[in-house]
Amino acid sequence: MTRRLLPALVSLLVLLPACKRSEVVPAAPDYANPAMWITQDLDPDGTGADVFYVVSTWEMDWKDAKGRTIHYADVWNPEHCAHMATEMNGVAAYMAPGNRFWAPYYRHTTIEAFTSRDEDVIHQRTRLSMQDVCDAFDCFLMQRDPQRPLIIAGFSQGGLAVVELLKHMDDATYSQLAGAYVLGYKVTDEDLASCPHIKPAKGADDTGVTICYNTVKDIKYINPVLSATSIGINPVNWVTDATPAVLHDTITVTLSPEYHVLVVDGYEGAEYPPFEDFINVGDIHSCEPWLYSECLQENIRVRARSWRGILTDTCAKFTELPNSCRQ
Repeated sequence: MTRRLLPALVSLLVLLPACKRSEVVPAAPDYANPAMWITQDLDPDGTGADVFYVVSTWEMDWKDAKGRTIHYADVWNPEHCAHMATEMNGVAAYMAPGNRFWAPYYRHTTIEAFTSRDEDVIHQRTRLSMQDVCDAFDCFLMQRDPQRPLIIAGFSQGGLAVVELLKHMDDATYSQLAGAYVLGYKVTDEDLASCPHIKPAKGADDTGVTICYNTVKDIKYINPVLSATSIGINPVNWVTDATPAVLHDTITVTLSPEYHVLVVDGYEGAEYPPFEDFINVGDIHSCEPWLYSECLQENIRVRARSWRGILTDTCAKFTELPNSCRQ
């Protein structure tokens, strides 16, 4: 009897961890449904870019009607969509003018994965989220004209998604890329080694490149989860050395060539309260899509024009920059 029960007990012990590991996830998005998108077409003369933007993390762990903990946003939950739309519409206000703008709702991973500071947990949980983004991107590609320059951008978890999209896209799609903007997230040595599509930006008008930046008050505030990056560029003067730039007349922005992060002076980011001793605690993570918005808006235009091969000369380009984006 004991010998006959032993295999069953072993099987049960194997199955129990598997059951424990299973998790409840919200229903998948349907990207053929217009309700899964925020879109704007503000390019009436057809000379702009196609911008694909990925929103950051908005949800904390929550419980469904059965009391089960959910680690993902629900794209069919109006409250979750309203949260994401706040950022998507805010970014569209400066990325959409002159362009065609798409931003998908997706089952982004809740903040607890990142506050765990456990890279294995982050990787495991974000696989579902990144698959949603890749599915949305593939749907977007089927609707766009490949003769137009492509811009992809994302903030925080959305920046992670941009890195994953660069790994996901084929060479034909990569050839359409004017720029990939990783705002407030890291690009690692492993990312660089594994993905030939990740080419660090070296200036304001190179194309097919990845633009990455993270803002801190001092290098001691670099967040290993988010901003321990291997590449960076200053989005105010578009240099990769320590030449400082002045933003909005009062903020000095300097890239650390050693740590590839932006060190700011004259700006405290007080409008962004700390969250669980994880962000906005010496870093100014929440400022990334907003503080440099004028510079990003202009740079998208510059890289799109460069991709089309119709850039004006350097002096003319400089005079067109907003005052806040000049050195």
